[in-house]
Amino acid sequence: MKIAVLEDDQSMAKMISIFLETADHSSETFNTGEIFIDRIQQGDFDLFLLDWELPDTNGIEILKWIRKNIGWEKPVLFMTGRNSKEDIVTALENGADDYMVKPVDRQEFLARVNALARRIVTPEHQMDNIEFGEFIVHTSDRKISREGSNVELTPKEYELAVMLFKSGGRLLPREEILKTIWGIEAEINTRTVDTHISRIRKKLLLEPGHGWRLSSIYHHGYRLERLSE
Repeated sequence: MKIAVLEDDQSMAKMISIFLETADHSSETFNTGEIFIDRIQQGDFDLFLLDWELPDTNGIEILKWIRKNIGWEKPVLFMTGRNSKEDIVTALENGADDYMVKPVDRQEFLARVNALARRIVTPEHQMDNIEFGEFIVHTSDRKISREGSNVELTPKEYELAVMLFKSGGRLLPREEILKTIWGIEAEINTRTVDTHISRIRKKLLLEPGHGWRLSSIYHHGYRLERLSE
């Protein structure tokens, strides 16, 4: 992959570049948000790696700009010294795909980067579409259509919807969802999952009147049931 790295600490930026080179990735580093935005608008990067504290702005504002102007297809990895649960939640709820706290271990860092790389679908990795009732999961371009019409979903909404469809009516524990979709294993008091469940229910019409029930089981998790065949 070609990775854009926004990091104002020169020694850290150099270390990240070396890590990426050892895994056959290429990178460009930037020390201000203004320069970073100017460069990534050319559209030839596969992944964005963001620090939080920057001389002219902060990583959350850059993340918001990326999601608004570049879109949701390109993965974003936060790597920062801010380690509070609130900071992690803020980044994830604004569209970050993963979050690492400095200092980082080289092997773990590359494992996270490679995991994000696997989410980028290329023609040689396309799979067959999957049908769930009136829904079709288009795995090649990571979209879901309902009765032939495409439903606009963010990448996280898509991943969560597919996880729910594949569950076959099984109760999905909240912890399992956080670990699978967001890569979080610690207990975090966040409404991230609740918010995404609500959006999916509304966008996909997963309601009894349309033959589905997407339930929140208090203190346990979530279950998607098909009420009609």
